[in-house]
Amino acid sequence: MLSAERDVMVRAFPEIDSGGYASAVTESGRSVTDAARVYRDLTGVLPEAANIDGDAHFDRHVLASILALASSEGGSLAARAGLTDTELGDLFSHWFLARSVESSGDHEASVVDADEIGIVRDLLLENRSSEGDYGRWLAAMIARRAMEPNHLWEDLGLRDRSELTRLIARHFAPLARRNDKNMRWKRFIYRMMCENDGFVMCSTPVCSNCADYALCYGAETGTSRVTSAAQSSATPAEQTV
Repeated sequence: MLSAERDVMVRAFPEIDSGGYASAVTESGRSVTDAARVYRDLTGVLPEAANIDGDAHFDRHVLASILALASSEGGSLAARAGLTDTELGDLFSHWFLARSVESSGDHEASVVDADEIGIVRDLLLENRSSEGDYGRWLAAMIARRAMEPNHLWEDLGLRDRSELTRLIARHFAPLARRNDKNMRWKRFIYRMMCENDGFVMCSTPVCSNCADYALCYGAETGTSRVTSAAQSSATPAEQTV
């Protein structure tokens, strides 16, 4: 991104709980979690106040949401976000005035399968519809966050499933077109991986006759993991594949 473009973008953005995370600060009588605080440090507003009407606003919201949630999980932010240290530094310099954010939390490092991350990332890269670093960074970030146990939109720090659907339609349009039955996104991505390897994940040829129909097409309800209100008593969302 050219310097002039970045200056315009910064002006366009004037000023991010996982359930169970401690509240970090209080603003206007509301508890603000570590993730929400990071989101605010990156964007100037709390996540529920984010303006995502324009594509640039939306793209920035997506990055801030992922980084905010990843930072609240402790450990290496780059590793939690699925990027190298160099890629993370480049991302910050392109999209945010802040050059870094501090990780918080004392959660144990997740045990993730690097090969599986690579397969998911490659699938996304093969189906990306946006050029440049953003699409490449996003593929890596989604692949890493897909290793977490909740709905994919939750583990990306997004506010609801519709934001994930918009993200995929914008940056991975071929996948969006193929998911014409509105299957859960994580389930759909893994189905595509299996098909690419010559395996059949489904037990029946017709989805409506399958005993796992609800696992693939059920509602993805839950609470955003990047929120300004502490959710210490929230129940984790149903795990999905």
